[in-house]
Amino acid sequence: MNPFISPAYAQDAVGSALSGSGVIQFLPIVAIFVVFYFLMIRPQQQQQKTLKAQLAAVKRGDRVLTSGGIVGTVQKARDGASEIEVEIAPNVRVTVVRETLTQVLTATAPAAANDSK
Repeated sequence: MNPFISPAYAQDAVGSALSGSGVIQFLPIVAIFVVFYFLMIRPQQQQQKTLKAQLAAVKRGDRVLTSGGIVGTVQKARDGASEIEVEIAPNVRVTVVRETLTQVLTATAPAAANDSK
């Protein structure tokens, strides 16, 4: 055994013993991305999807919160229209763009169909 083996030869011997070491070094990065996706990205996407569905279903009588922090009651909301009319105080109505709503605070229950006829 030669005590004067060059460091380059020693590193090459270890590298060839661990074939695929590049893949092993790449696995922690992949694992971090997977954890990041399930803890941060996916819940945010689900929250945005539910908010979008709530905004599409906004109707008269719902209490909503705008991005400016104004709480009001929806007075006019047409399906497919981008603007809705919100009453923020008695006899004070403003028109807001539907996408500026950040939360539907209370949704009114749909009117029960009268099938007793």
